[in-house]
Amino acid sequence: MEVILITNVVLNEAMVMLQNTSRTFYIPISRLVPGLQEAVASAYLCMRAIDEIEDHTDLTDELKVELLNGVHDATRSSQIIESIQKLLAPYRDILPEVSMKLDEWALYCPPSIVPTIYRYIGKMAKEMAEWVEANFVIQTEDDLDRYTYSVAGMVGEMLSELWEWFDGTKSDPIKAVAFGRGLQAVNILRNRDEDLGRGVDFYPNGWGSKEMIAYTRRNLKLADAYVEELKSGPALKFCKIPLSLAHATVKLINAGGNKLTRATVLKIVNKIHG
Repeated sequence: MEVILITNVVLNEAMVMLQNTSRTFYIPISRLVPGLQEAVASAYLCMRAIDEIEDHTDLTDELKVELLNGVHDATRSSQIIESIQKLLAPYRDILPEVSMKLDEWALYCPPSIVPTIYRYIGKMAKEMAEWVEANFVIQTEDDLDRYTYSVAGMVGEMLSELWEWFDGTKSDPIKAVAFGRGLQAVNILRNRDEDLGRGVDFYPNGWGSKEMIAYTRRNLKLADAYVEELKSGPALKFCKIPLSLAHATVKLINAGGNKLTRATVLKIVNKIHG
């Protein structure tokens, strides 16, 4: 009974944090079946935790690199939780709650899939540190591909491994990367003004909105194929929601808008799930 109580408390806390940090992923994660829900929520929150370090406006680049590389090293340690706690403790008053609770999100992961999720957390943290050191300079489409892989394409890869771990669902790893990359490209489109305001330009040299929209749609087309090939089950139900929201957002941006209304989001979700 005590174990169940603790699990429920952590689950509720994780769901609240998800709701506060991602409108796009809270809905599909909240609808996942037990077991898979804990795995995906743990992975998402861990990755959101390190993403907040990468994006933090009050941390120096040197400290960001130190912390991100520290997370990478911690995931290779036999004492990952203790290593994370020691690494982040001095910055409790600076880092957001989702980052400070990285150790909790890591503990939330089902034991049998821990090695996979920790491997991807470490890999993402290391590549994020490299992008901070490179000052996010993106000059070519190849640079953009590398960046969108580092922060989202590998999430698609990881999700494919989770689907297979949970119920044997097979998927195309190349299209899985495009699934994550396409969603990230939508974020780049949507956050264009905000990114430029903080001195970051994710558009390759000579690109405008036309080229970025075309890039986004190419990846979303592969993402469509990825989803179409998934067998019926929780993976398919999960992927349909963010992909449908991504398509709707690109359509809106192309028409001069930016952000889907809550009513539109709910309409899309209800259309998918009935």
